[in-house]
Amino acid sequence: MNTASHPPLFLCGDVMTGRGIDQILAHPSQPLLHESYVHSALDYVHLAERKAGPIARPAAPAYPWGDALAELESRAAQPRIVNLETAITTSDDAWPGKAVHYRMHPGNVACLQAAGIGCAVLANNHVLDWGRAGLADTLAALDGAHIAHAGAGPDEASAAHAATLPRPGGGRVLVLAFAMENAGTPAAWRASAGHSGVNLLDDWSDVSRKRIAAQARKLRRAGDVVVVSIHWGPNWGYRIDPAQRAFARGLVESGAIDIVHGHSSHHPLGIEVHAGKPILYGCGDFINDYEGIGGYDTYRPDLALMAFVSFDAGGCADLRLVPLRRSHFRLAHAREVDVAWLQAMFEEEGRALGTRVERSGLHELRLWAA
Repeated sequence: MNTASHPPLFLCGDVMTGRGIDQILAHPSQPLLHESYVHSALDYVHLAERKAGPIARPAAPAYPWGDALAELESRAAQPRIVNLETAITTSDDAWPGKAVHYRMHPGNVACLQAAGIGCAVLANNHVLDWGRAGLADTLAALDGAHIAHAGAGPDEASAAHAATLPRPGGGRVLVLAFAMENAGTPAAWRASAGHSGVNLLDDWSDVSRKRIAAQARKLRRAGDVVVVSIHWGPNWGYRIDPAQRAFARGLVESGAIDIVHGHSSHHPLGIEVHAGKPILYGCGDFINDYEGIGGYDTYRPDLALMAFVSFDAGGCADLRLVPLRRSHFRLAHAREVDVAWLQAMFEEEGRALGTRVERSGLHELRLWAA
């Protein structure tokens, strides 16, 4: 793997193009919601407008990505991997007992295409929000848009199947995706031989780690990059469970895994570089409709993070981070004060994780092992 001959990979956290985001696009779903306090997805648009001002509608497919598009293009980042926390469906079969249901109309799949997304991770706690019919619609929409997916499928084998992406310059990127119940994924969503669902990871045991590493070894070839993408842990807080950290480090130490891509937290968590490989414990939300909703401001949930990963000839990662800020349901480059806040957070969390961070450009942070 050589930085000179390969562009960086792009990874980010939760892309939630349902509810309010879906409502501002050209083909909004029926806005009816089944939440305790909000019964129309349009209410999330109104909350955002109350905070930031009017949002023009209908928005172009590229609109929510904002300044992220220029960063993706200037770095020629390929492939581009996101955790898609939205069902792409017209199904009205809301999963019973679920507090929140995200869906985007299939007519708005161009929103994902506008950013050149290469792989949508589906192992999370929202992909079956609108039932198994909603999952089937999601798979069909992604296939129709030529977007690879991993972590959910019509049966157990397909949910566990790795997405295989071409890597410019040679080799492939393989994505194995898993969801955990501790991130709110219902146990009933587990894919089986006879039922569609998600690829559930039961625990952080040695048995689970060895099974994942064995699957990766069986698939990988010379020149490949293997990403293990996991939806794990709570939405808020910086604590990383010691068992979780040991599990992630063990994946890297197996020699079969190059990137651990963690998500579920609504804000970025500390990042570790172990044995030259990045462990992103929580990438934070990337696109969402939470603007105007308060309660967790100390975590700066309005900030988003782009992660660009390159590898040198020895397979060691070069990790660059681009901070962004959400306003009017659109991503913009973070302000100087925001970048400084994130840098301070990564410095503080990095003391325990053995990482350091520095400013490496106008809109960029570089993170490496201390």
